[in-house]
Amino acid sequence: MVKICCIGAGYVGGPTMAVIALKCPAIEVAVVDISVSRINAWNSEQLPIYEPGLDDIVKQCRGKNLFFSTDVEKHVAEADIVFVSVNTPTKTQGLGAGKAADLTYWESAARMIADVSKSDKIVVEKSTVPVKTAEAIEKILTHNSKKINFQILSNPEFLAEGTAIQDLFNPDRVLIGGRETPEGAKAIQALKDVYAHWVPVERIICTNLWSAELSKLAANAFLAQRISSVNAMSALCEATGADVTQVSHAVGKDSRIGPKFLNASVGFGGSCFQKDILNLVYICECNGLPEVANYWKQVIKVNDYQKTRFVNRVVSSMFNTVSGKKIAILGFAFKKDTGDTRETPAIDVCKGLLGDKARLSIYDPQVSEDQIQRDLSMKKFDWDHPVHLQPASPMSITQVSVVWDAYEATKDAHGICILTEWDEFKNLDYQRIYNNMQKPAFVFDGRNIADVEKLREIGFIVYSIGKPLDSWLKDLPAVA
Repeated sequence: MVKICCIGAGYVGGPTMAVIALKCPAIEVAVVDISVSRINAWNSEQLPIYEPGLDDIVKQCRGKNLFFSTDVEKHVAEADIVFVSVNTPTKTQGLGAGKAADLTYWESAARMIADVSKSDKIVVEKSTVPVKTAEAIEKILTHNSKKINFQILSNPEFLAEGTAIQDLFNPDRVLIGGRETPEGAKAIQALKDVYAHWVPVERIICTNLWSAELSKLAANAFLAQRISSVNAMSALCEATGADVTQVSHAVGKDSRIGPKFLNASVGFGGSCFQKDILNLVYICECNGLPEVANYWKQVIKVNDYQKTRFVNRVVSSMFNTVSGKKIAILGFAFKKDTGDTRETPAIDVCKGLLGDKARLSIYDPQVSEDQIQRDLSMKKFDWDHPVHLQPASPMSITQVSVVWDAYEATKDAHGICILTEWDEFKNLDYQRIYNNMQKPAFVFDGRNIADVEKLREIGFIVYSIGKPLDSWLKDLPAVA
């Protein structure tokens, strides 16, 4: 029986291994992590991450050919294929601080694999890593090996949270990069055989190592660039009276462009986009390509500008101050159908409003109070370090209350900010909400999901990103 071990039981490792176990009943899959609480959660009724469809798969396979364990060394030693899916946070100090990926956890994983291995292994990069990481890992493994052969493969993930299980069941492509040697080709084939249990062979793309590593960064950079492009257009739409939804629709009908990732919003979030672009910027700078680095930097600058612009719009609309005013925040996760809050635009928007002394009442159907308080009190990039290295108990921010009902969040509020596109926010009783709010009552729709005309009929003053401005807002000075 082929044995697979995945180091790292997070958003990538857990779902990916669960699907491999489901689709390959003859393969034994172990997911290992040093975090006892995380492994206990994977073995419980309440999984540590929310992803539609994941619960059923785990319950179907767990204890049969899918195991979650803290005995890292045992499972790594026994495995034929070792996936490494550990954190690669952005460095916060030292060389490349604020841009380069911190490979501390990757390196310690590689050293541990070298130490405990007694048989040949295929080591698969599953984390998003900088180009040429495989070369560094190879050196660690070969210089520590006891005549054991290690083949390094790059197999980046292209999952979208909220649809991860569907993406794994029916991927656009599976990318496998390896050395262009007979041994490398054999390792690529071994991994290809695993995916071929359910993925059509024509969708499994094989490349050299560096192309696979760079393709992941490139894909995320291109997607983020589309979002920043449409968000830049949204500012121009507001200034001219155009409607960004109509502009996006017209642009997306061009077959060369297509409609995806053209929804204007308060900004992009998630664990990958910003981190991967910063990584790309650093690689470009290290390779003497400042013009290329500056191009990609601008994608992040526009994203930051969009969040700042949204906060400024809220404050300027409400008589230029939100001090002491209750603002309801509907949605904290970076997108619907996930509880993930990594780099969510809500963090910067909330911090901006708190900076103007607002009182926030936050509701999100999948994010806990502890997580929200943690996110609002943590320093930038700290979220990407393993849980046991993060601050143990977050400072409680007194101006923030977390509630479990949208109506409670909006009661007596001066304004509402919609920051996640949860379906339930489209179907709220906004008349009831309006009746219980301070007047004038404001809605700031950061996801363009509200029925603007209906809200205005009720009596709300509405700001929707990239849409023609409410007459109330037209008289206000343009915001930075």
